[in-house]
Amino acid sequence: MDARDADGRRPGAGQPGRAQPGAPHLPARRGALAHDPPVGDEQGSRFHPTRTQIVALSTQPPAGATILSVDELGPVTPRNFPPAPGWSPDGHRIKAPLNDDRGREKTWVDGALCVRTGQVLTQTAPARTTAGYLSLLQTLDHASPHGDRYLIADTLSSHTSGPIRDWLATHPRIQHAFIPVGAAWLNLIEGWWRLFRRTAFAGASLANADDIAYATGIATAQLNRHARPWIWGRPPPPQRTLRRCFLYRF
Repeated sequence: MDARDADGRRPGAGQPGRAQPGAPHLPARRGALAHDPPVGDEQGSRFHPTRTQIVALSTQPPAGATILSVDELGPVTPRNFPPAPGWSPDGHRIKAPLNDDRGREKTWVDGALCVRTGQVLTQTAPARTTAGYLSLLQTLDHASPHGDRYLIADTLSSHTSGPIRDWLATHPRIQHAFIPVGAAWLNLIEGWWRLFRRTAFAGASLANADDIAYATGIATAQLNRHARPWIWGRPPPPQRTLRRCFLYRF
């Protein structure tokens, strides 16, 4: 016997007691069948407008403007850093003895990555404070005195304090584009920090803050020598080249 509920629908076979949905009534359907657009600031977008703005700055920057990804790395303490992962010439895994000795001094590395050229400007500071960030802004202003600058940075108190706002008011060509909470992947310098750590600190023995500043300058110069533009998104896979062509006959 075909059992049906009060609405005339049959219960689901896998879940007895639950009615299956009826046939769709297409004439009464309204709106598009697809989901809301994933990117955009229009109504119904699934991405935050702030994220859309930052992606647009990286992919389609304003004419004559320079996009800079700004961030602080640290705190970096003087210690013996293990070597980079790899293999020795005789085929053995490189191992480093454990060393928990750390100096009392702490240093922060402030950096600004130019997305268009891949060049990075770095400097060290004793702490992540307003004074250190203001020094970085002044260095960026002297390094490139012409053209608009958009700084992609985290929403930190040291980036939005009173002295910073007062300085930006007198330098209107430098503007901030803060990334929302939980979206650190929007800041392209996060990927550059990984290259920097491997170049500056891997296998190094640093005794004080001066050694950290010296290693930072050397590593920055080496990476800038081979800098390339940072392109948003994953590059397309290389086209496979067929070396041989086989012909089958039946």
